Amino acid sequence: MPDPKSLLDHLADFLSPQPTSPSERRQELIDTLREAQTEGLIDADALSMIEGVFQVGRLCARDILVPRAQIDWIDINQSISEIIKNVITAAHSRFPVFEGTRDNVIGILLAKDLLRHATEKDFQVRDWLRPAVFIPESKRLSVLLRDFKDNRNHLAVVVDEYSSIAGIITIEDVLEQIVGDIEDEHDIDEEADNIISLDNGDIRVKGITELDQFNAALGTHFAPDDIETVAGLVIQHLGRVPKIGELVEIDDIEFEVQRADPRQIHILLARQKPKSAE
Repeated sequence: MPDPKSLLDHLADFLSPQPTSPSERRQELIDTLREAQTEGLIDADALSMIEGVFQVGRLCARDILVPRAQIDWIDINQSISEIIKNVITAAHSRFPVFEGTRDNVIGILLAKDLLRHATEKDFQVRDWLRPAVFIPESKRLSVLLRDFKDNRNHLAVVVDEYSSIAGIITIEDVLEQIVGDIEDEHDIDEEADNIISLDNGDIRVKGITELDQFNAALGTHFAPDDIETVAGLVIQHLGRVPKIGELVEIDDIEFEVQRADPRQIHILLARQKPKSAE
């Protein structure tokens, strides 16, 4: 049986005055909690979340932002039809809107505002923009999370020391540092199969699907060196992580990226291209 008293003794030692630095005491507490998890006093998920809280206290906006080059922008001078198409393709809920240059962000467009009111007479995107919140790259995530909560804001635009746009960061990005990947309504059940056949003939594939499994299901023969997953295959072919909605053709398979973030591909649609007539 695990001895709870030993854990309490450790916590008492931690809470009593000690001539150690904050970082040393923080590590002592984490070690104590890891011991508690080993003894079955707290579960692994709780330990992971507590460690995530400490992580948030150490990180800044620059550490987890979505880089400028990977933002799905809206140009205020685009036509309404172009903006709607871009919003649907990207499948985000919020978009930074710029005018002239991308360093001139004039507001944030909510997809629900656009899709709800775009058919109204005299609709102007500019009239529905929410104020943009700008933060420095150095802003601590713990402070940012509190600001998000207090101001009921979900997205901030990150600027560098020269006042140029460095990227964006959302409340979900911060929370994921604590609780791990947050699924949305477009996600596939993590317990579902890696490969699912859809009614329209497409194949929905998790990025983590091993190439051997994919080859067996679709009759393909992908076997690049040092690549084990479908996501790795697509990223190697492009030389970068693709954006949501991007089409990638490899041999006779067309991949459509259905869910991805700046670091990895989560979900793809795969379809076999018809072979050309000889």
